[in-house]
Amino acid sequence: MRKPEFIYVSYIETTPEKLWEALTSSEFTKRYWWDTSVVSDWKVGSPFSLVMNGQTTDVGEVLEVDRPRRLSYTFHHILSEAAKKERPSRVTFVLEPYGKLTKLTLTHEDFAEDSVVVDGISKGWPAILSSLKSMLESGTALAIPPSSLGIKELNRP
Repeated sequence: MRKPEFIYVSYIETTPEKLWEALTSSEFTKRYWWDTSVVSDWKVGSPFSLVMNGQTTDVGEVLEVDRPRRLSYTFHHILSEAAKKERPSRVTFVLEPYGKLTKLTLTHEDFAEDSVVVDGISKGWPAILSSLKSMLESGTALAIPPSSLGIKELNRP
């Protein structure tokens, strides 16, 4: 049986450099990702974490950094007991110039068999990246309630 993966592609009216900054800077992520900070020095082998409203929700290790073209890290959700038992999955962002746009391809893969994380990220990533697109293009992030995506439930043990 093939392992599940999640792929999301978006075209954003911005430069790869601005998109990179929005993906890697807490100053930006807090604006479109429900007050979530990304914590890392973005060097290969360094730790990575997501901190939502002061609580660490996900951890990992930076696997690849090619600014402003490619970023990859492991992803391990640590609040849910079921998710904690799974091995880390892998997130990869590819940024490609596309005229005055930047094509963003997110691939989230290498999930454990029968992963409980897949359902959560399948709801979360589209909302997060849509909010990111809106923020970069209009200056305003989307007001999507995290609870409508099941995020509150995923973040409870």
